[in-house]
Amino acid sequence: MKLQLKTIDVVIIGISAALYAAFGILTAGFNFMGVGFLPAVVIPAVFAVLYGPWVGGFGAAIGIFIRDMVVHGNAGLSLVAGVPPNFIVFFIIGYIALRQISLKQTLAGLTIAGIGLLVPAFVFLSDFVAFTGLSTETFLSTFVLTVVGSLAVIGIVSVRYKEWRSYAIGAVVGQIFGAALLSVTVVAVSPYFLTYFGEPLASWIVIPLFIWTFATEVPFVLLVGPPIIKACYRAFPSLKRKSYLK
Repeated sequence: MKLQLKTIDVVIIGISAALYAAFGILTAGFNFMGVGFLPAVVIPAVFAVLYGPWVGGFGAAIGIFIRDMVVHGNAGLSLVAGVPPNFIVFFIIGYIALRQISLKQTLAGLTIAGIGLLVPAFVFLSDFVAFTGLSTETFLSTFVLTVVGSLAVIGIVSVRYKEWRSYAIGAVVGQIFGAALLSVTVVAVSPYFLTYFGEPLASWIVIPLFIWTFATEVPFVLLVGPPIIKACYRAFPSLKRKSYLK
């Protein structure tokens, strides 16, 4: 997708970044292994739907950097582990939310995604268990529940709330990619940021970090986002022209 930003888009990115940073700072006291609790993720998600993926992605990336500089002041860690996942999450949400995805396409995608995620998990089970350091039962229960739960949410929304089908798919897919990138990156770079982490994080931390990030963020995007977007459409009907949501 070609990058096309108007002057108004740059202004909106600034507003999104400021709001994301401000509300992100408010919950800075809650974190798991250095990864914060961020209900504020609903803010760039809303902007991504209203103004497009580039606005959502850049607003989130800049916002999380500002938030991190205020909270812990480690620019290097934020640029490596915080900025890229945030950009990817909300770019994906904005991109997919603006597509018209039919129920048939959704169900086909869910089937492919389920097979694509679960089959490798069982085929390479011993490798995953060795890498994470978790027991077979713990790994399977956490991974399978996360995958099945995510796909179930998309399926339910797609059938009962079809006007939010694309948004729900974008939210879950974006959060999966973002949480995966963040958790792997945090563990990988932890030896280089000992002033923040204290000691290198064990590889098994990847799974708990992924679950923490996904489970504490996607509910806010899915549950709080739609009412805010609807309110924005009612207040500013012209915004609806940028989206296929009805």
